[in-house]
Amino acid sequence: MLQIPIWKRVLIWGLVVLGLLYAMPNLFYGRVETSNDAERAIVQQGSTPERAAEAGQWPDWLPSGLVNLGLDLRGGAHLLAEVQVEDVYEQRMDAYWPSVRDALRDARDEVGTIRRVESEPGVLRVRISRPEGMQQALQIVRDLAQPVSSVTGTGQDDITVAGQDDEIVVQLSEAERVATDDRTVRQSLEIVRRRIDEVGTREPNIQRQGEDRILIQVPGIGSAGELKDLIGTTAQLTFHPVEGRTQDAEANVGPGQDILPALNQEGLFYIVDGSPVVSGENLTDAQPSFDQNGRPAVNFRFNPQGARAFGDYTAENIGSPFAIVLDEEVISAPVIQDHIPGGSGIITGDFTVEESTELAVLLRAGALPAELSFLEERTVGPELGQDSIEAGRIACIVAFAAVLVFMGASYGLFGIFANIALLLNVGLLFGLLSAIGATLTLPGIAGIVLTIGMAVDANVLVFERIREEMRTARGPSRAIELGYERALSAIIDANITTLIIAVILFTMGSGPVRGFAVTLGFGIVTSIFTAIFVTRLLIVTWFERARPKTIEV
Repeated sequence: MLQIPIWKRVLIWGLVVLGLLYAMPNLFYGRVETSNDAERAIVQQGSTPERAAEAGQWPDWLPSGLVNLGLDLRGGAHLLAEVQVEDVYEQRMDAYWPSVRDALRDARDEVGTIRRVESEPGVLRVRISRPEGMQQALQIVRDLAQPVSSVTGTGQDDITVAGQDDEIVVQLSEAERVATDDRTVRQSLEIVRRRIDEVGTREPNIQRQGEDRILIQVPGIGSAGELKDLIGTTAQLTFHPVEGRTQDAEANVGPGQDILPALNQEGLFYIVDGSPVVSGENLTDAQPSFDQNGRPAVNFRFNPQGARAFGDYTAENIGSPFAIVLDEEVISAPVIQDHIPGGSGIITGDFTVEESTELAVLLRAGALPAELSFLEERTVGPELGQDSIEAGRIACIVAFAAVLVFMGASYGLFGIFANIALLLNVGLLFGLLSAIGATLTLPGIAGIVLTIGMAVDANVLVFERIREEMRTARGPSRAIELGYERALSAIIDANITTLIIAVILFTMGSGPVRGFAVTLGFGIVTSIFTAIFVTRLLIVTWFERARPKTIEV
């Protein structure tokens, strides 16, 4: 006999109601009527149900997750960036120079005086005054080499050292260049992701393409220019000893010194030591704040290594100016008044509140290790997305109508039950997508349309099986029961194979392919649930009330 325990009925309807509650914000969102312009601004396109709740339009105790619209539906920015990995070679050689200088100083009697000379990018040239000590100097510098931190470069040194007359030539080895390139692109990818995540952008698509390129797609952002401003800034923060000031940008400086412009004082340039005492890599946090005069500023804090170096330098150089340099510009050059232990400080300057907030975001996300060159930039307008949404809506309506008519004409009352389950199926699908904050793309809409067509397959199998059982079974109750029991294995087998394909597409694919796989996979889950449990519960409930002697399927 047909029997479904009370607890199971409550559980089935409970899951249905829960799924529909999660789907409801997608209907409510963008359709609320507001009483004034301020509230209307809160719930405009691009806002969230949480913001609508603030306007008193959406109950804050209800689920408020939304299905995010992808770049092809919502509009946004598309960038293809190339990482200038060669920039890192020069930085590595600049970082090597203090170690080379200090190591050779210990052998000054044999190698003479030491001076760095100009060279091509990525190459360190050091001239010694006693060429007869070249072999010893080469060995000293070679002893500074470290193993390459890469599987392919295991057992090789990270630098090559050669002698040319009275000059020592140091550059990265080929194995280290390969490892550095890979490391630089990976680091750039992660920093770009962190910077975009810092501003709360939902579901960006950020992935590596080829050896040195990064694809960046961010839905909902105004233009490609805004995205470039956010991620293109290197935000390299360093702290340098100040050697002097000048108003001549072409002034001669000593070896190992740089001349940098002041950020907010036109015509003023600082001569600083090229080797920073502390760099932004040692930062652990940066937050916008205000100084003692109420002007916008940025508080920062170093890690233990940076805090120790910062504290030691300030203790030894009280009364000396100290340049805070951001992207080759001196933000400020305060005089060290006292020892600064603890590794925390404040960056002041002629900031607005927005500029201090943006600077804090960039510093907190970290410095890009190399410059990004944008090869392709495109702003996708919302009009294209709206056209896609309308086309997808029409496709869904047509698919719905065709399936509803077919099921009603083929299976009568049972077909109507299947149609009700189909409507609930789509609601549950959107509920699942909303619960996980999934992104809906145009291929994802195709997956929903495909789900609508596939959702009734299980019901068709059950109904055909019931027809067969009606010819041999003693009554309609037994026919319905056997129909569901004997069709179950075929339903599971058919849907499991499709679900496996959806999982493979999601795992191996990217972008639009994953969007299709998500809606297809979730659609299969909701289709099985509605076909096996919801439709059966509807039929059993009707049968218990009507008690028909015969049924027509």
